Amino acid sequence: MSTPPLQREAIGWLYREWFGRAVGVLARSVGDLDLAEEVVQDAFATALERWPRDGLPDDPGAWIIRTARNRAIDRLRRRRMATERERQAVELESLRRAIEPERDSSIPDERLGLMFACCHPSLAPEASVALSLRLVGGLTAEEIARALLSTPPAIAQRLVRAKRTLREQRVSVDVPADHELPDRLGAVLAVVYLVFNEGYSATAGDQAVRAELCREAIRLARVLARLMPDETEARGLLALCLTTDARRAARYDASGHYVTLEEHDRSLYDPAAVAEADELVRGALAEGPGPYALQAAISSLHSLAPTYADTDWEQIAALYGLLARSDPSPVVALNRAVAVSFSEDPENALPLLEELEGPLAAYAPFHAAYADVQRRLGDESAARAAYERALELTGNPGERAFLAARLAELGAGS
Repeated sequence: MSTPPLQREAIGWLYREWFGRAVGVLARSVGDLDLAEEVVQDAFATALERWPRDGLPDDPGAWIIRTARNRAIDRLRRRRMATERERQAVELESLRRAIEPERDSSIPDERLGLMFACCHPSLAPEASVALSLRLVGGLTAEEIARALLSTPPAIAQRLVRAKRTLREQRVSVDVPADHELPDRLGAVLAVVYLVFNEGYSATAGDQAVRAELCREAIRLARVLARLMPDETEARGLLALCLTTDARRAARYDASGHYVTLEEHDRSLYDPAAVAEADELVRGALAEGPGPYALQAAISSLHSLAPTYADTDWEQIAALYGLLARSDPSPVVALNRAVAVSFSEDPENALPLLEELEGPLAAYAPFHAAYADVQRRLGDESAARAAYERALELTGNPGERAFLAARLAELGAGS
């Protein structure tokens, strides 16, 4: 019996809302991240089987935790864990304390608390980010790999090693105290931004945009900005998410096809989000901006321009130059090259792009940008090959439709 569409949607929403929270609760209870993740996955699989037949329970989140807890008890008993601590860890009272732990922390949000917990000093930053995306964002290894420009096997190994490190060092998956938060903030900001990016431009699936991930990332960024008001980068990240998300309604047409910035209907932009972001950007720039604030300033210039022709490409290219010095990466270099292609000339951008062919060989936006520059330079053969490669690499349906249309235009003109 197949799950009705509405119920599948409800279970999908519940998974995104409760997966990380339930794993955190069970991990604190049983002291084993692997076991916690397994039993929560089992609980959701059971929900898919039972709820279409029995209907949604009154409190679905509590049902998931209760079912997962019972699975954990069964597995621990089968393993014959004998110590008092291990037996007590699966008792209901222990679970209740885990759900409402006493802690010296002012974090007001459970999901954000688990994110800070995953970013433990014993883990390398890349491991913390991957673990948080898995447990808190609920992303698959494939989605995390695309977000981090890696491969699913490499991400799977990274997750295994991270969990093993936490287990071997007997690290408790608890919310850190306030004085521990600044050292973990960088990794947490990276996770929130990656969650936003996965929502804004879904790397797979039948949806071009996962609006619920965008909203969740903005919510988390807003909590962070309130929690740590003296941290410029927390406000910079909130501004970046807001000003980027403000353009979301204009990015795809009624048929789901991707729409370039040049063709945006700017009346669809969210003026309140643009204005709030602009105020945050101005404050951050005055205090000495970091990478997120610089990216927010760039995005704000796009959102504030009344028309595409009014875009201040020279300022955008200059800001990308600053960003490349403060936070060098191939993706930043790619965006700077694109800005140069508009602020100066496509010919000047070509060598900048060619330098990135190695590090970004499996990155669809690189090939799409290279194709666009070649198209504007009149090299249809090179543009066609690059568009075809970008089409091979992207799983986003809206972007695929756009790339296919570009290829069709080149074909018609040959």
